[in-house]
Amino acid sequence: MLLKNGNNIWNEFLTFIKDKCSQAEFQNWIAPINVVENDEDDITLEVPNIFVQQYLIDNYKNELSSFLPVDKHGKPLIHFIITEQKLEKIEKNIENNIDEEDRSTSVESRFNTKLNENYTFADFIEGPSNQFVKSAAIGVATRPGKSYNPLFIYGGVGLGKTHLLHSIGHHAAQKKKKIRIQCITTEQFINDLVDSLRNKSVDQMKRFYRTLDILLVDDIQFLQNRLNFEEEFCNTFESLINQHKQVVITSDKPPSQLKLSERLIARMEWGLVANVGVPDLETRVAIIQYKAEKKGIRIPSKIAFFIAEHIFNNVRQLEGAINRLSAYSSSLQNEITEDIVEKSLSEMFQYVPQKKITVENILKSVSSMFNVRVQDLRGDSRTKDIAFPRQVAMYLAKELIHESLIKLASSFGGKTHSTLLHSWGKIRDQMKKDELLRRQVQMTKQNLEK
Repeated sequence: MLLKNGNNIWNEFLTFIKDKCSQAEFQNWIAPINVVENDEDDITLEVPNIFVQQYLIDNYKNELSSFLPVDKHGKPLIHFIITEQKLEKIEKNIENNIDEEDRSTSVESRFNTKLNENYTFADFIEGPSNQFVKSAAIGVATRPGKSYNPLFIYGGVGLGKTHLLHSIGHHAAQKKKKIRIQCITTEQFINDLVDSLRNKSVDQMKRFYRTLDILLVDDIQFLQNRLNFEEEFCNTFESLINQHKQVVITSDKPPSQLKLSERLIARMEWGLVANVGVPDLETRVAIIQYKAEKKGIRIPSKIAFFIAEHIFNNVRQLEGAINRLSAYSSSLQNEITEDIVEKSLSEMFQYVPQKKITVENILKSVSSMFNVRVQDLRGDSRTKDIAFPRQVAMYLAKELIHESLIKLASSFGGKTHSTLLHSWGKIRDQMKKDELLRRQVQMTKQNLEK
């Protein structure tokens, strides 16, 4: 009778909730919950996993309090039974009946952590675009399962996602020698499952993955549109999370932009989602000089900036540039110059398609770079702190805008075309010997092209 009443109360709650959420949300999060026991003091619910439990409390605490018994603080009195924990007990009982030698053969023989020795935190150059994600990675490597779980790292190609993934593995293994770590690509996971199905050893595969301490998975985007493989991965993922084992996943997009099930997306967003951005100019220079030093070649700061200004999409291309430059310079036994860089790397240089640039855009960018007002740049002041930035703006206008000199000059408060030409020539000549000015002009141009 009590159970029936409990079901009635729960059914009333379900009827009420259906109108407050989408059909997909209801089917994924609410429908799988079952009433196990109910009395006047509390109710016991069985949920598939801890995610459903937390989702229910986080999103419907007030509604639950209206339908179910509450404590003196108004908190709903609910006991949860997690289905997966019951299954784990069954699995453990089965494992206990397996001969020790069989267990060793089926699990330990699969265990072979392969980490790239060059991908460590010490070799990861930190900058504003990756400082936060590196800090998060060190956190999970230091305290697996206790900091951010799962940790989801996303970003474009060649920005260091795989480097961070392997760094976590190295760091954790150094701190605890017997820790069980598996670092794989999503394709490797799929191939592993296919082989296990072919060899009728899926149970061994499941036992292997679900006894790991840390699972590191690269390129989860390749799981899109592969529903059967996605389901097995999601089950493995949930099993590890419920055991407080660490999971780290990388992708080229954040979870919300992946074509995966709502169930898996929700679980990947449960911990921390962190972005690896494109490194800024100074970080790219630091990467170039660090990689060059490891190769035993010296690249002057001016040349490093020149390379960084022309190769900017990702770190992998910078590494490729250093490898090519190293081979080129060693074969010729010449000092690395700007000419050598252009000859050996010109096909790798990147050029951003320019959006339409106006004098107004240039004035705003220059005013920001040199900390002056736009109206002053248009004015007649001849003080150095105003006149010099104005000359930079005129130089950029002639370089970037295909208009007549008379029309361009008139945009600077009615200046003459000869004034603009003089400013252009002065800045052009000074950039050849003034490294700081060259960098300021380059950065101003990059800001215009964003």
